[in-house]
Amino acid sequence: MTIAMRFAAALDEESARGPTAAELLPVRLARAAVSTLEVDGVGLSVVDVAGGRIPLGASSPEAACAERLQFTVGTGPCIEAQQTRQPVFAALADLHRRWPPYAELLVVQTPFRAAVALPLREDLAGAGALDLYFTDETSVPELDVFSAVAVGEMVTAALTEAAVWSDWPVESGPAWLHGPEAVRRAAVLRAAGRAGLALGTDAATALVLLRGAAYAAGCSVEDLAEDLEAGRLDLDDVVPDRRP
Repeated sequence: MTIAMRFAAALDEESARGPTAAELLPVRLARAAVSTLEVDGVGLSVVDVAGGRIPLGASSPEAACAERLQFTVGTGPCIEAQQTRQPVFAALADLHRRWPPYAELLVVQTPFRAAVALPLREDLAGAGALDLYFTDETSVPELDVFSAVAVGEMVTAALTEAAVWSDWPVESGPAWLHGPEAVRRAAVLRAAGRAGLALGTDAATALVLLRGAAYAAGCSVEDLAEDLEAGRLDLDDVVPDRRP
């Protein structure tokens, strides 16, 4: 059975298992990738034309957490793959050496001990990446890179086909850009905008402050933003030395 046939069969199985909502297509694709490549976790993300990082979907809560932690610290293998358009292979020692804050959080909050990030060809949403996660770092050399690249191409093709054969508002993009993880990320950007206004700075600077506060608290910036939106945290709790 070819890699294309294996991936198609895995995707059919995930679609039959449900749910089948259009915005959850990236989740089904990520789960099909896990089954096809026999890795422990998969995440899909894209950097849009404005430079914003959008998580599209993940194969499991742990894989989604790994992406959120990378966004929280603002650096990591997937971000590097998207910026350089080159594949990144990182065992645990590489993670600690190249991205220490990310490695620290990843080890504490997920079972993953290695990652491979593959850039996807750019499509209508921007520069995508396929993150592969491993609980055993010795599994990285055993990865069939050709198959992983092929799966990345099929993921991109599936997303593009879904966009072509559906109707969607030009200003918001296809439904698969608005899955649960993307909605959580949008809440972060809203929180950064409000924090920027309160602090008299721009949203990008405010996001850096929110990231620092989240890292210090040992949580993701999404968790911090949700607490701010719900009123469980005040901006003074996050940036205690801000001036009125």
